[in-house]
Amino acid sequence: MSDKVAIIIARLRALEDELEETFDRQRGELSYRLEQGRVVFDRSVRQRHQAMKQKLTSYLAAARPLVVLTAPVIYAMIIPFVLLDIFITIFQIICFPVYRVEKVKRGDYITFDRKHLSYLNGLEKLNCIYCSYGNGLLAYAVEIAARTEKHWCPIKHAKRMEGRHAHYHDFAEFGDAEAFQRTKQALRDATK
Repeated sequence: MSDKVAIIIARLRALEDELEETFDRQRGELSYRLEQGRVVFDRSVRQRHQAMKQKLTSYLAAARPLVVLTAPVIYAMIIPFVLLDIFITIFQIICFPVYRVEKVKRGDYITFDRKHLSYLNGLEKLNCIYCSYGNGLLAYAVEIAARTEKHWCPIKHAKRMEGRHAHYHDFAEFGDAEAFQRTKQALRDATK
């Protein structure tokens, strides 16, 4: 990796840290805190949230008919999600110890904390649980795939692609055979 690339990556990480600090300040303004991993709102905030909850009947009455008709299609995705979850977890349980790759912690990617939001009705909470699972699962699967790719084929693509994972910047440039051999050897040395 060139010095210029390393400097840009360091700046990106610093900006990500600054963004997270900004999010932390905004969270503080919303009067909640985490106590032993549990979200706790001040009583007055909980009461205000409860008053803002839309009743399920008015929520459903306001839904467009086509939105209601597509709900089974959306929820049918739970089947491939659960299958992906099972297979990707089994994959890393079996293969990562052999590759000497650090396992991905599922709980770092899949979290269900929106249930603590009293301004959501039951259906909104169910939808939030579903989205938290689906998006968290996909992020978990991407990280498992990224660590696998880093181990077996750490080469950047010739074509620019969206959604690159966090390990991608460590990969050898496309067409740089010497860098690939160095990267491959460094990975072997690190996993002996």
